[in-house]
Amino acid sequence: MHTQLIRFIRDTYKTDDFIPLHAPTFAGNERKYVLDTLDSTFVSSVGAYVERFEQQIADFTGAGRAVATMNGTAALHIALYMAGVKAGDLVITQPLTFVATCNALHHMGAEPVFVDVSRQSLGLCPVALADWLAANAQRTESGCVHKASGRPLRAVVPMHTFGHPVELDELQAVCREWNIALVEDAAESLGSFYKGKHTGTISDFAALSFNGNKIITTGGGGMVLCRDAQQGARAKHITTTAKVPHPFEFYHDEPGFNYRMPNLNAALGCGQMETLSRFLEQKRALAMHYAEFFQDQPCQFVTEPSYGRSNYWLNAIVCEDQTQRDTLLTELNKAGVMTRPVWKLMHRLPMFAHALRGELGNAEWLEAHLINLPSSPAEV
Repeated sequence: MHTQLIRFIRDTYKTDDFIPLHAPTFAGNERKYVLDTLDSTFVSSVGAYVERFEQQIADFTGAGRAVATMNGTAALHIALYMAGVKAGDLVITQPLTFVATCNALHHMGAEPVFVDVSRQSLGLCPVALADWLAANAQRTESGCVHKASGRPLRAVVPMHTFGHPVELDELQAVCREWNIALVEDAAESLGSFYKGKHTGTISDFAALSFNGNKIITTGGGGMVLCRDAQQGARAKHITTTAKVPHPFEFYHDEPGFNYRMPNLNAALGCGQMETLSRFLEQKRALAMHYAEFFQDQPCQFVTEPSYGRSNYWLNAIVCEDQTQRDTLLTELNKAGVMTRPVWKLMHRLPMFAHALRGELGNAEWLEAHLINLPSSPAEV
């Protein structure tokens, strides 16, 4: 099978050179806008492109306010901070995620609790969440706590894995029942929708990423999505060192963060946003192209859940077994066609091995079966 797949991918991208997993595409005004920032000398955190990029994202997603940050991890840190997560808290998330989700918690002094994912969405499973809370949590006057330790269970952080929306209504219902904040890790899902609403706008706070391998890039960068505009104004304030505006005085009214996105990066993002719709069309066409190929193959192509529309950021297949997975990974990478397994599950990493967790059968099954395929936008 690997010989057929290599030829199919090379024919799709029309090259015999190395094919990366996901490369950025610069097809619009990116160069013009970046050079404009150089000419203006406003290349750092003050400049017109930052506000312009924030407004573009807010308009596209429907968020009440979008606040640009230096990277996606910083955006997630601020989203969690705004949701009230504090040192010593427990935060429920999924083990099948990129390490940044857990790193943000660690650096806040909070700890992850790992609950299983759904095979349909690849993201946090609402049934597994409800079951874990019923067995391990209790409601108190001060909020939801872990029964055995008494530590607050402050937030739930699902990730929209590879751009596929999680079951947000069901997750939100569980969070409301237990009085826990829902914070979306939407890093991979710009252009993905849940029942007609953009991911990251169902909860009060969410985070996007614009790393070089995302559907659009600012080189490095992220965005906090806030449902409420006033909360968004506070997020903007604390990401800019909590400095009170003044013509020349430096006065800061609370501990803040220097998480601002430079104008230089925002300029790149503005150019990328102008071609986002075309990227999304190309990526959907590519996903359908893969889906057609795998109809006659032993592997199963991962499609969007029935309730949502995915941006298909990274295309994925589920192999018959781990032996087939390992063979495909070895042969395709040896042939210069980049593929990768899903991330090492978080509870297998030494710094999170001690974390509380439920039964993780789906996550562990996906870890042994799933492969990501080249997903750069392409004309097919």
